[in-house]
Amino acid sequence: MANHAFAFLASSTFCKVPTLSQRPDAPFAAAGLAWDGCVTNRPGARFGPQAIRVASHMLCDATHPLFDTTPLDVLADAGDLALPNTSLVDMRSALEPAAAELIAGHHMVWLGGDHSITLSLLRAYHRRLGRPLAVLHFDAHCDTWSDHFGEPSGHGTWVAEAVEEGLMHADACVQIGIRSAAERAARDYIPDRGGCLFSARDVRGKDGAGLADVIAATHATLTRHGTDTPVYLSFDIDCLDPSFAPGTGTPEPGGLSSSQVLTLLEALCVMPLNWVGMDCVEVSPPYDHAELSSNMAAHIVWTYLCARIAAGAN
Repeated sequence: MANHAFAFLASSTFCKVPTLSQRPDAPFAAAGLAWDGCVTNRPGARFGPQAIRVASHMLCDATHPLFDTTPLDVLADAGDLALPNTSLVDMRSALEPAAAELIAGHHMVWLGGDHSITLSLLRAYHRRLGRPLAVLHFDAHCDTWSDHFGEPSGHGTWVAEAVEEGLMHADACVQIGIRSAAERAARDYIPDRGGCLFSARDVRGKDGAGLADVIAATHATLTRHGTDTPVYLSFDIDCLDPSFAPGTGTPEPGGLSSSQVLTLLEALCVMPLNWVGMDCVEVSPPYDHAELSSNMAAHIVWTYLCARIAAGAN
């Protein structure tokens, strides 16, 4: 891959762990995808990976208070992939083989970047695993539109494209936090195909034990094709209400709280599912008051890592 060494590529590492070149055998690895060429409103997600990494430095020894474990000894950081930044086609052509190489050796967490990156990541996982994935999708937006404001592909089309390409099981997909304006065909795309959708309104007022039904239904849906089905987590930071995560390109009022999100992740990510990786996307630092969004994103990634380590994953 060509070395597109743009100035915005991150130089620090997540939780100050060694780089992948320093710890090549790390079972877990983080990588940044500093791309925002498909945003439809406010740009800036290309700066997300760096901001998430900086925020993660406040995790100190990174020992999780629930799981009593830390990723510091098993995690490395591959840095930001040096991708083209003006062509979606060229970016995907560069990302997919680079992602495949990392997936072959490590359980990956991907730091976005806008949500268009997830289609390429699912393509890489599908090629590696040879079968469709179940997907847990946190978002304010359904991302099932048939076009991207007149363009064929973007950050609002990846779910529909992944289903149409056979990369994921629509009936083993769970969407949580959906609330944006959308015509019925897009809004109900996943439920119409047998999947599960919990809108922000569905979980309004629920927390702690009140989320038990969401957790149970999510588990049942993700395992619809068997407990060995590979499961991927894609977390758009705009799933959260803008009061918790203002730094994002397309904020939508009425979202989830940070406590709701962490309750769900702490319960689901420790389950003995065949988790294969995750991404956290759409953090836009130029709009991030007091680093609230990047701080939450760091906690989301850290929670996932600690849950998987506590569950004995590698």
